[in-house]
Amino acid sequence: MRTVRQHLGWKLFISYLVIIVVGVVSLIVAAEFHAPTALDRHLAQMATIVGENMGGMMADLSENFRRAVNEVLLVAAMAAFITAVLVSTFVTRRIVTPIQEMKRASQRIASGRYDERVQVTSDDELGELARTFNQMAHQLAQIEERRRQLIGDVAHELRTPLSSIRSVMEGLVDGVLPAEPATFVNVQRELSRLQRLVQDLEELSRAEAGQVSLKTAPTDPAAFIQPAVARLRPQFEDKSVNLHMEIGATLPRVNADAERMTQVMLNLLGNALQYTPAGGQVTVRASADTSQVFIAVQDTGTGLTAEHLNHIFERFYRVDKSRSRAAGGSGIGLTISKHLVEAHGGHLTATSRGLNKGSTFTVTLPVS
Repeated sequence: MRTVRQHLGWKLFISYLVIIVVGVVSLIVAAEFHAPTALDRHLAQMATIVGENMGGMMADLSENFRRAVNEVLLVAAMAAFITAVLVSTFVTRRIVTPIQEMKRASQRIASGRYDERVQVTSDDELGELARTFNQMAHQLAQIEERRRQLIGDVAHELRTPLSSIRSVMEGLVDGVLPAEPATFVNVQRELSRLQRLVQDLEELSRAEAGQVSLKTAPTDPAAFIQPAVARLRPQFEDKSVNLHMEIGATLPRVNADAERMTQVMLNLLGNALQYTPAGGQVTVRASADTSQVFIAVQDTGTGLTAEHLNHIFERFYRVDKSRSRAAGGSGIGLTISKHLVEAHGGHLTATSRGLNKGSTFTVTLPVS
């Protein structure tokens, strides 16, 4: 019984066998209880027509008929049993074999082989299950790849300031560097970078877990756009990048946390400034329709390819593969921004016409 419970093929075979047994038993019961009555009735009618001297012959005819019926039922039962074996074998190969293949593939995936896939052999529910299984395996492989990349990225981000601090401290111990305020300022700067990285990671962890604390209220979008623009305008001027703002006169209010949305705008504007060369322009536009407010940060910078657009909101992702500090911050500002916007019930999207054609990041928020 344990073997039957653990194998779908045996269950299918037994189910076919049960159906056949029920059918055969029904025929036998009908033959035993109803056939004699019906036969006697018809023989009585024949005896009335032929004559009374046919009684003995009618009895022999009835007995032979019943034997013939039982023989036919026996042959039918044997044929049905053989058919059940053949059909169950065919169905088992069509149904159980793909399931067993997915079982073996899932065991290999559980052991860490995320490249496992199963063959799609049909367009029915089993085929759909196989396609869904392959999609799941693909997603697991991507998650594992991102996990490894995350570990490498965090190690890289920590290695740079730690190496700098170690060099300074070794210089102080060896007497190569003077123990003066400028030396300790460099150490303090690297420690600040480490602290910001830890804070960003904590913020990202809360955002991905949906545990961001929001103090929302009906807010004019200009209340978080203008402060971010004003705060970063000196940096735009230092880099000779023109910062232009186009905000509608009568924008509807949105239900937002002004401080959090200011953080989003700072991240978007800082990203645009980082990838826009001197002489370029960054434009902040805000518009609305009956149900949504659209805030776009458009730049004339390096732009994004389709590959970059698919990964731009992933943590620690940088267009510059060298991951140098000069080409970006910690690499999780856009990821945090996306989660913050989604926590407000909105969306953050990125578009670009290609390399060196600029890019546009658009925040969409529902009207309060």
